[in-house]
Amino acid sequence: MKKWVNNNKLYIAGAIVGAMGGYAYYHFIGCASGTCAITSKPLNSTVYFAVMGAVLFGMFKKEEKKQSPAS
Repeated sequence: MKKWVNNNKLYIAGAIVGAMGGYAYYHFIGCASGTCAITSKPLNSTVYFAVMGAVLFGMFKKEEKKQSPAS
């Protein structure tokens, strides 16, 4: 479990930051009419932005280089 968390720190951080941003977006901007699919409910907005944050932060993860076998 600890190794998984260490390997995915950026995704986790992105999801947390995105979730906070998504709830803030719902709370301060939201959708007055209630017809907006993402921002009409706090859960929808929070989950959507959490996924977007994880994807955004995941773009900055460095790929591990695999060593080629010695010839």
